[in-house]
Amino acid sequence: MSGAPLLNVNGIEVIYNHVILVLKGVSLQVPEGGVVALLGGNGAGKTTTLRAVSNLLAGERGEVTKGSIELRGERIEKLSTAQMVDRGVIQVMEGRHCFAHLSIEDNLMTGAYTRKDGKAAVAATLDKVYTYFPRLKTRRTSQAAYTSGGEQQMCAIGRALMANPKMVLLDEPSMGLAPQIVEEVFEIVKDLNRREGVTFLLAEQNTNMALRYADYGYILENGRVVMDGIAKSLRENEDVKEFYLGMGGGDRKSFKDVKSYKRRKRWLS
Repeated sequence: MSGAPLLNVNGIEVIYNHVILVLKGVSLQVPEGGVVALLGGNGAGKTTTLRAVSNLLAGERGEVTKGSIELRGERIEKLSTAQMVDRGVIQVMEGRHCFAHLSIEDNLMTGAYTRKDGKAAVAATLDKVYTYFPRLKTRRTSQAAYTSGGEQQMCAIGRALMANPKMVLLDEPSMGLAPQIVEEVFEIVKDLNRREGVTFLLAEQNTNMALRYADYGYILENGRVVMDGIAKSLRENEDVKEFYLGMGGGDRKSFKDVKSYKRRKRWLS
């Protein structure tokens, strides 16, 4: 990947409730201005990886017990979530989590709570959010509870943008959305990356969609990275096609099993 690493995750292990080992030596890099996808099935460790980066594990009785996480060379494992926000790292949670009783615009404004650059700058960011999400402008006075899943997802991303983030951690943006809305959301993510320079680390089960819009991808299985590479290369990889893109066939049960011989061969070379 081109660009200096904004985020460097080096061999982290995560344990929940002091006994359940979920991540088993996960390493990844996210370059400044890149779009990196974390891929894999349900339970692979994608959400846990995002929570480790944004320091949201404590609320789930989880902790990083080995390895290191660096943001621009600074160790961040001991920082609070508020300190991560101050450094420009914002997470959009799986399932949107909009404030149901607030209007769309009030939801967006909660994202600017920590801003210290004045009302004019916040208003300019709100205008920018409405430019990217014109549907939100139309529904700005509507109570979030009475908007569609797609509109709530746009609201959640827009709320993150109101904080002027350097990096957005986006967890399962396609979940529960119609294919047309999913594509619209990903188009906006790519547009934000190109025009505004926002870095994205996104966890996504929809491998086909994620690899169309990401620059680089990491495939997780059972808490380990089993493969990584440039998105285009992963899309063309036969094993990825079979196990994650629904192409090909055969009797093979696990992507990890398929790759194990190649990993052993690499270690021995």
